[in-house]
Amino acid sequence: MTKHSQIYSHLAGVLLGTATGDALGLFMEGLSAKTISNWFPAAIDRYYLLGNIGFVSDDTEQAALLAQSLARYPNDLSGATQAFKVAMLGWFSRLPFGVGRATSQSCLKMLTGAKVTGIQSAGNGAAMRAAIIGVVYHNNKEYRLKVGDSIARTTHLDQRAIEGALFVAEMAAAAYASRGAHDQGCRNGCFDEAITVVKEQSLLKILKLARQLSDEQATIEVAARQLGCSGFVNHSVALATFSFLRWGSDTLTALQWAIRAGGDTDSNAAIVGAWCGALMGEKGIPSKLIDQINDGPFGPSHLRKLALALADINCGKTPDIPGYAWPLALGRNIVLIPLILSHTLRRIVLLSIKPKQ
Repeated sequence: MTKHSQIYSHLAGVLLGTATGDALGLFMEGLSAKTISNWFPAAIDRYYLLGNIGFVSDDTEQAALLAQSLARYPNDLSGATQAFKVAMLGWFSRLPFGVGRATSQSCLKMLTGAKVTGIQSAGNGAAMRAAIIGVVYHNNKEYRLKVGDSIARTTHLDQRAIEGALFVAEMAAAAYASRGAHDQGCRNGCFDEAITVVKEQSLLKILKLARQLSDEQATIEVAARQLGCSGFVNHSVALATFSFLRWGSDTLTALQWAIRAGGDTDSNAAIVGAWCGALMGEKGIPSKLIDQINDGPFGPSHLRKLALALADINCGKTPDIPGYAWPLALGRNIVLIPLILSHTLRRIVLLSIKPKQ
């Protein structure tokens, strides 16, 4: 395998792993572990929002916008950060669904031209998109940390959110460096490398607990109870860490267990999928699930083109940086609004029905 094909496979693995986890977990977002267990007693190995078609949400779309910004300004920190802000503002104007509070408020600040656009939030929005940074700058930790910090601050200023994003990127970088081995010892080594960037004590403590629970081969029920599974960055990154360390040699298994914990299922699974892709490349992501993702804006074809552009840059080639058809993105979002609303109403009705004793 050439250097170009190798880095391309793992860059594509990060983006497609993010998309697969995002789309697989989207239908279950906000449900409790008990409800997911009752509704899906069998394997969660297909999409449910519209037949077998998978749809990505803000997790994948922000990761793609970040990849695009890094491809345009690979060695210009301020340029990449500004490009990401502009891309986020344009993306926000196209009515995406699943946008978190911090991201929404940050985009509104971008609209006003504010210099500081992040807000004091410890949500997982900065972390869910950060893995691609780790593989793009796998051989330059100093610059990787600068990029991770700058991009995180575009939407989040809470130190937990920033360090959570840095940890996600470091795990991806370590996973790429360990790509020849997929055993749990290898994944534990990735954790030991990544945890060195975490200084905030509450995040550090819960990440170490995630490692401990994985070493003890705890169940997902125990992990979710002790780590949490919400969109709070400490919960999200810790649960993703547990799932990756515990089951990360098999992407689908790791994704399914992360989703079965409930809570912010799409973001938690997106992080796990990204790490699996960083470790194993595209071949480690279930091809059937990739193929079933809607191939419109931010679909598999677009993500592969972004990975190719970044691989070209990594190998000193002139890249062809893809954009996306914003009218199609807007049209898709508008068309999906009734589907999302009907899905939400259906869940409300089903959850209101008490099971027979």
